[in-house]
Amino acid sequence: MKKRPKHLIKKFLVLVSAIYINSIYSDSYEYNLYNNYGIVGTIHTPSARTFDEGVHGVTVYVGDPNQTVTLSASPFDWFEASFFYTNVQDRPYCYDFTSEVCLQDFKDKGFNVKVRLKEQGKLPAIAIGLNDFAGTGIYSSEYIVGSYGINRTDFHFGIGFGLLDGSDLSFKNPLSYISDKFNDRPTETEGLGGSFQPSRYFSGETASPFFGVSHALNNKLLLRAEYDSSVRPGLVPFRIPENDFSFGVDYLINDSFSVGVSFERGDYASFKFVYKNNPVKTYQKSEYARGDRRRGDNKYTQLINNLEENGIGVKKLTESAGSIGLQLTQVIHPNLQVVEQIIAQSARDAGITKDIKKDIEIANLLVVSELDDAYRKNSQTIYQRRTERKVNTNTRLQFRPFLASREEFFKGALLVENDTEFVIRRNLFFNTNLKYSLADNFEDLFIPPVDSFPAQVRSDVKEYLNKMNDGGILIGRAQLDYHLTPKINHHIMMSAGIFEDMFSGAGMEYLYFKPNDNYAFGIDVFKVRKRDYSWRFGHLDYENTLATANFYYRNYGTIPFDMRVSAGEYLAGDVGYTLDLSRSFYNGVQFGVFATFTDVTTEQFGEGSFDKGVYFNIPIYGNLINYMWRPLTKDPGAKLNRKNTLHDLLVRLQPIN
Repeated sequence: MKKRPKHLIKKFLVLVSAIYINSIYSDSYEYNLYNNYGIVGTIHTPSARTFDEGVHGVTVYVGDPNQTVTLSASPFDWFEASFFYTNVQDRPYCYDFTSEVCLQDFKDKGFNVKVRLKEQGKLPAIAIGLNDFAGTGIYSSEYIVGSYGINRTDFHFGIGFGLLDGSDLSFKNPLSYISDKFNDRPTETEGLGGSFQPSRYFSGETASPFFGVSHALNNKLLLRAEYDSSVRPGLVPFRIPENDFSFGVDYLINDSFSVGVSFERGDYASFKFVYKNNPVKTYQKSEYARGDRRRGDNKYTQLINNLEENGIGVKKLTESAGSIGLQLTQVIHPNLQVVEQIIAQSARDAGITKDIKKDIEIANLLVVSELDDAYRKNSQTIYQRRTERKVNTNTRLQFRPFLASREEFFKGALLVENDTEFVIRRNLFFNTNLKYSLADNFEDLFIPPVDSFPAQVRSDVKEYLNKMNDGGILIGRAQLDYHLTPKINHHIMMSAGIFEDMFSGAGMEYLYFKPNDNYAFGIDVFKVRKRDYSWRFGHLDYENTLATANFYYRNYGTIPFDMRVSAGEYLAGDVGYTLDLSRSFYNGVQFGVFATFTDVTTEQFGEGSFDKGVYFNIPIYGNLINYMWRPLTKDPGAKLNRKNTLHDLLVRLQPIN
């Protein structure tokens, strides 16, 4: 057992004392940062701090032996989730050294979660967390941590289990006094991995203390120090350290970007890059704005100007003896109550006192209808939009990652993508997605999938990526959509063409959707064919007919969330159901998690046990981050990816937060 020199502890305490000064409260968006694992914390250890809901970020860590990329999100201000990819040096990928696949570093991926139990008051903030809780388990650890900040300084003290239980100061697991079961921590992963293993959580004969401190030297520099209780060497080939203390400094470039360097446990220097974004600051909802007033404008023109100044398009304005009728195409505000408030304010500013009735359309789907036949018969048209924009186009840079492949840790492409919508008629749309690869490193993806059961529909993704660098324009979508609302609250969409990178076909969707109700339901039926690898119009010898029933639920209570349950046949022919939970925000930020269970057994599925994943939609830099992540690309549970579902379109008017 290595010695822990007393003078190091004294130095640590001196540092803590020296930085205890002055005037900025420590728990803030500016001074909280993700640690090496993408968790709000110090260097390696976590804290009880969490960001406000909607905050999200990316952490890139280069250390020894780990190089890790973590995507983190806070769907709620008390809940933090992240998933990571890591490259582990000095641990072989596999042990058949005659195989080219094995001659590389080990790759791993996993999930972390943290729940804040209480905020700081007279007593510290307290949180519990689980790291790598459903993966291979080499980073598996749990913790209970408290944080208390005074002015510029934030202190953290916690108890760690699993990977965080490697301190010489360890003590008997306090949970073992509740049950002897907490004494036994399984060392093997249950089944084929990828499943929850509750018997492992907060277990082990001992637990270890960890503590840390961070101090804002000024508004640009943060000093950090910690006592790291991580097991060395453990399942990760960490070297035996000189001591258990780590020190670091972070430079805050601005509110979103920071870089940091650390000297970890007297052994090695590491580098960390952090991006974080607070959508409340970045995408603040604008307040009501009065439209331009021009000499000669009447009150109707002023009403239209007011509405369009606030992002509400007016297609038609009519008037009867007692009412004003508005036909609106509203695509900006995701909240019907906000729309109604803007209409009321716009009418008051325009001097209109009559009652206002409205029809609201999205993609020609009638979402709100208050103009009945009697009104239409007795009203006269005051204004009607003469021309509509027939082509909407958007060209942007898009980054497409392919991480932790068996060939190499990082693969990716920088693409120029163009999305264009042609409005053929009010309810007939043709959408295209064209891509061109500016740079990519997909050409040496060659290792075939381990499993391709029951049919190969997604696991041949490398064949598509290989073709990206052949040059030329790639067709990602060429899709024709016809929308109609035959009866109020009943909507139909018929689609045909190239739906996505791998499949084309034809089909239809029906949805019952009533505004302000918290549920909707529908069905969709599609006949699809597998596209060939050239990204053009050819097909492979595989087709299937998919039929799915869908139920949507929105919770508006203390914990707002969206839930979708779908059941039916999937692309590969397996039958089962998917549970999808997500949180959406007014600005378009969305975080979600899903799991699919079908008639494919765990043994047939192979590593990972069942299909699952998380997804992020973060509208920065032209929607640069729009990413769905699965631990493994498998064929069971694979679904068709369409540009829009009816629920995607119509739910924009439903408030959620």
